[in-house]
Formats: sequence, structure tokens, C-alpha cells
Amino acid sequence: MEVDLIFKIAAVGIIVAILNQLLKNSGRDEQATMVTIAGLVVVLVIIVREISDLFNLIKSLFGL
Repeated sequence: MEVDLIFKIAAVGIIVAILNQLLKNSGRDEQATMVTIAGLVVVLVIIVREISDLFNLIKSLFGL
């Protein structure tokens, strides 16, 4: 696993946490929830892409 991937996920988490707190403090709870969901989707897309790369590597390794 690359360290880059961990930093990308951590950066998304930090940005989402900051935006979430700013929006909640200004009384925009619905938008804070949407930012949290959007951040979760972004991280899931990153993880799914990496899992796909892993499966492709395994396929090529075993010649499937």
C-alpha cells in the first residue's frame, strides 16, 4: 500500500471534518450532512479503484 493513498484519505477526512463543523456552527445541518456523505463517497471511490487495481494485479499474476 502506498503512503500516498493514506495521505489522500486523511486529507479528505480533515477537509470534510472542518467543513462539517463550519456548516453546523452556522446552522446549516442539512448541508453539513451532505458534505459528510460526499466525503464518504469520494473515499469509497478511491478505495474501490485501489481494490480494482489489486484484483487486476492478482489476475495478471496468476494468468487468469
